[in-house]
Amino acid sequence: MDPEILYVDDDLLVINKPAGVIVHPDKTHDYPALTEWLEKKYPGFHLVHRIDRETSGVLVVARTEKAFEFLKSQFQNREIKKTYRAFVYGALKAERGVIDKPIGSARGGKGPRSAHLPHGATRDALTTYRVIQNGSDAAYVEVFPKTGRTHQIRVHFSAIQHPIICDPLYAPGRPKLLGFERLALHALSLTFTHPQGREMTFEAPLPADFIAAEARLRG
Repeated sequence: MDPEILYVDDDLLVINKPAGVIVHPDKTHDYPALTEWLEKKYPGFHLVHRIDRETSGVLVVARTEKAFEFLKSQFQNREIKKTYRAFVYGALKAERGVIDKPIGSARGGKGPRSAHLPHGATRDALTTYRVIQNGSDAAYVEVFPKTGRTHQIRVHFSAIQHPIICDPLYAPGRPKLLGFERLALHALSLTFTHPQGREMTFEAPLPADFIAAEARLRG
């Protein structure tokens, strides 16, 4: 369950986080936590962003306060280019799409989010996507979130009636398809400006369950 190191220097660390590893430990589950691994390997780290426990893929971690502030400003200013891959329920009619729906609480307070009937305050959220392949009951998509709201990709695809396969929060009770036993979402790549000034792109290789699902969808 250890993350794969994709890149490391004095300013930052880029890793490929396995599915099942939570970024921060919680008080109710005994999941392996990324922060515990980082404390042992790279003390003094700063988390710039996070991805969900069941989401695999690329994550950048700052190793200095200066790098943290530099990277954080890029996320806040929407200068980071993020690409995800996902398998969703149902075939999508359009080859490309834009989901521009504000996100808020599904039922007030903490918990699930909603872009269909949000409660209380909402925040703008924008996601674009392209269809890689359609099947009879599922589709393989490449996703480009332009904002960084909590559960944004999961909430947006649920709002257009194509939730992500094996999403226990936004597609409860749906059948497991294409061999997935976890949320079918992978953070494929990140492009950002390094604190030293050069633009860098990092890609996390597709995990085995994604490769197997690609083959099953091609059928």
